Amino acid sequence: VHPNPKSVLIVGFGAGVTAGTFVVHPEVQKITICELEKLIPPATSRYFNKENHDVYNDPRTTIHYDDARHFVLTSPDKYDIITSDPIHPWVKGTATLYSKEYYEMVKRHLNPGGVVTQWVPLYESTEEVVKSEVATFLSVFPNGTVWRNDNTDGSGYDVVLVARLDDAPIDVDAWQARIDRPEAAVVKQSLAEVGFTSAFDLLRTYSGRGKELAPWVANAEI
Repeated sequence: VHPNPKSVLIVGFGAGVTAGTFVVHPEVQKITICELEKLIPPATSRYFNKENHDVYNDPRTTIHYDDARHFVLTSPDKYDIITSDPIHPWVKGTATLYSKEYYEMVKRHLNPGGVVTQWVPLYESTEEVVKSEVATFLSVFPNGTVWRNDNTDGSGYDVVLVARLDDAPIDVDAWQARIDRPEAAVVKQSLAEVGFTSAFDLLRTYSGRGKELAPWVANAEI
C-alpha cells in the first residue's frame, strides 16, 4: 500500500509474524517494535523464527519494552507505516489501543503518505463491539478501509483496518509490478505462503471504506 516504506512501527510482538512480514522487504531500513512484556520476543522467537523471518535478530530491528500509548506519545520519531496488532480489547489494559486518543497520536507520528493498520478480531467479540472499534478508527481516519481475513470455509474471523494519509487511488498495476521485481522475490514467496499469488488476490479481500460503512456505524459508541 505504501510505495516506498523505509521505517515501520509494530505495536505488539506476539509470535512476531506481523513484524516479520517487513523483514523480507528490501526497502525497509528501520523496524521498531513496541512490546509490553519482555519475556515474549525472545521466547516466541525460539519457536516461530521461521514464520517471523527471525525479526528478533534482524539488524534493522529495535525493540522498546513499554506501554504502547506511552511510547507513541513520547517518541520523537515518525514512521512510514504503523501497525497495531494487540490482543483482544476486552483484555485488561488493551482497550486504550483501540481508542480515539491512541489513533490521534498514531496519526501525528506518520510521515507524509504514511499508512496505519489495525487488527480487529471478529471472534470472541460482538457486533456492537466491532462497530465501536471500526467507528473509532474511522473517526480519526475517515478514508479508512476494511480488509477481511477469511478462514478455509470463507466465513471470515477477523479483519484489518487500513488508512492512508494520501488518499490517491490504488494503482493495481504498480502493486503487481513491485511484487514482480527480481529484488522482491522473497516478498512474492512470502505472500504466496499465505495465499496471495498476485495483487488481485489481495484486492479480493477488500470489504469496504469509510463512507460506505458510515450508515452501519452511525450509532456506534466511540
